[in-house]
Amino acid sequence: MKDPFIHFLNNITLIPPEEEEKMKAIIKVLKYQKNEHYLLQGQTPNNFGFVLKGFFRYYYSDEQGNEFTKGFFPENTFLSSYSALIEKRESYFGIQALEDTEIVSIHFEKWKELLNGHRCWSEVLIAILEKGYSKKVERERQFLLFDAETRYRIFLKEFPGMEKRISQHLIASYLGITPVALSRIRRKMGVVNA
Repeated sequence: MKDPFIHFLNNITLIPPEEEEKMKAIIKVLKYQKNEHYLLQGQTPNNFGFVLKGFFRYYYSDEQGNEFTKGFFPENTFLSSYSALIEKRESYFGIQALEDTEIVSIHFEKWKELLNGHRCWSEVLIAILEKGYSKKVERERQFLLFDAETRYRIFLKEFPGMEKRISQHLIASYLGITPVALSRIRRKMGVVNA
């Protein structure tokens, strides 16, 4: 069976076998326990990752310790504080495992060497950035145009089954509402708490 990460890349564009080997030479498979951080807010990243198993959240934390969930990243998605990587600065947000996870970790500087070598890597990067940009635009649209119940319905569709895997508190944070408001929405929708 083919490596799931390489298989994912080949679904974006054809990766020649010699380029696959170059990629395999610069990656490491790492495991994170539930609640462990892949990246702390304020830390300067050197790597980015690809989620093989489990899922993560991106979140901001203010000076009072309040947390605001920016996004969830399940299997087959990339993890990074990309602007911090390219600007070589501290990350504005943290990335935390929400269950036991396994990722492919890629050193950013070694990735840039690959990127400068063969055109397939530019195609991969463009596809990843386009997907990330589209997701960001959609999230902004939801916050500007939709009420909390509609955002919750979109969450349920976008992340099927995730409401059983994480706390309602984190879902409320992602939706930009209080846990009490989420409970009201769930009750109105007839969603029974597990």
